[in-house]
Amino acid sequence: MAAAKHMQISVRPAAAADIAALVPLVQSYWEFEAIDGFKPSRIEALLRGFLSAPERGACWVAEADGRLCGYLLAVYVFSLEHGGVMAEIDELFVADRVRCAGAGSLLLARAERRFVQQGIVRLQLQLGVKNGRGRVFYERHGYVPRAGFELLDKPTRVP
Repeated sequence: MAAAKHMQISVRPAAAADIAALVPLVQSYWEFEAIDGFKPSRIEALLRGFLSAPERGACWVAEADGRLCGYLLAVYVFSLEHGGVMAEIDELFVADRVRCAGAGSLLLARAERRFVQQGIVRLQLQLGVKNGRGRVFYERHGYVPRAGFELLDKPTRVP
């Protein structure tokens, strides 16, 4: 990890040309979070559709040494309660080789800056209850659990 702290990391909006490099990062994230159902062709198609429809949300990638090493994907949702459009971080992942080098913080800062410029009224995310390191990371960046609320969900179709 010590070498990772001295890497030059850059962050930029994701493009269709990044999809092939993004798919393995998504796979690593899904493995880390124990998310079932990873199919490369399905993920590639979903990313292609998402990146071609900027009204759905935004995605940024982090690069180090000419290779993608992380990504942040956020989706937009309107909230009457919160008075406008919110963004939800759907996935934020940084490869092991660059953890603790600032890639996650750079991705988050870039997204937050853009959301403020767009007038996004709130930013939220879901976090696995066993992801203690993730909780420390997000709390260090000002995120806190929303008191009195718990996430409930229900699939409407089989993937």
